[in-house]
Amino acid sequence: MPSALNALDLLETPPEPEALASASLIVVAGDEPFLAAESLAVIRERLCPDEADRSWAWREFAGDAVDDPRDVFDEAATVPLFASATRSAVVRAADGFVSKTRGLLEQIAAGPRGSRGLVILEVRSLPSNTRLAKAVAGHGLLIEATIPRQAKLAAWLRKWAKARHGRPLAAATAERLLERLAGNLGQIDQAIARLAAAGGSGPIPPEQVDELAGSPREQSAWQMVEAAAAGRSAEALGLLDDLLEAGENPIGLTAQAAAVLRRLSTAARLLALPPGAGRPASLREAVKEAGVAAWPKALEAAAASLDQLGRRARALPIWLLETDRDLKGDASRGLRARLAIERLICKMAAKGAAQGSSRAGAGRGRSSHPR
Repeated sequence: MPSALNALDLLETPPEPEALASASLIVVAGDEPFLAAESLAVIRERLCPDEADRSWAWREFAGDAVDDPRDVFDEAATVPLFASATRSAVVRAADGFVSKTRGLLEQIAAGPRGSRGLVILEVRSLPSNTRLAKAVAGHGLLIEATIPRQAKLAAWLRKWAKARHGRPLAAATAERLLERLAGNLGQIDQAIARLAAAGGSGPIPPEQVDELAGSPREQSAWQMVEAAAAGRSAEALGLLDDLLEAGENPIGLTAQAAAVLRRLSTAARLLALPPGAGRPASLREAVKEAGVAAWPKALEAAAASLDQLGRRARALPIWLLETDRDLKGDASRGLRARLAIERLICKMAAKGAAQGSSRAGAGRGRSSHPR
């Protein structure tokens, strides 16, 4: 078994119990809470398959609540007389605990576990140049609770939905969930659970995502972005007002907007390519190549938004950066935060507001716009 394993691979193909139990120390490191929690759940299932054993064989500690680190090590050192489960002492949010006990942890990780129990740490990071990381690489196991840049998340979600929730996802449904929920795996898993519980058989179609996935606030945030990109400024500003009145974080709103707008910007850059250099044949093909979920409603809405934005779509990353800087500076709250987002909405909706929504669909299906 390799000394390092990404959580996506672990959840798809859980290691054998013997491989986990042979590690000197297990570290789950990363900033993706869903992957960290699910990885620990898999480890517990593999090391303690009998629920009756978990009351004594699996004990969790909160890292910031451990006054005496010896409590953790004593727990792992206590060997049961009659049991087959591997005794495990798990420290959640253990970054501070690691700082206080680094020397002892390096000793534990550097050699075979022997007959003692297993120490498992959940941390946000474990720099590879530290002695602890090198010791874990030699005899332990590092589980990376992160999403690799090249990860094919849509394909992984389809397998996860079938294995965990008993319903397969259509390819476009997986893409739509990633788009709608900005890659938040915890929210996506909850959405899949709701979609699967809604009944039906066969792959879950993408149309159900808009009906069930996401809270009312999340749905309103997406509607605000789509209205602004389509030139419907009054509608977008009204939704922004509702969201801010409901207590939505302005930075969170722009993060959701960025997921959609970057795809439109990418599509605009593709359409600006010279003929014969990879330029898409139509607006619809451009947004599809840019990563918009491949189902008719999503493609049609994105193509209409791109047509309304025109060549201004290529400026979207700059507008997002300016808005982000405003929100993280002196406009981080209150009226200034509202004005920062309103400026972004008005920039996107300017053409639609000035020329009317009737032209939003003009040229749809042509590749001559934007240039």
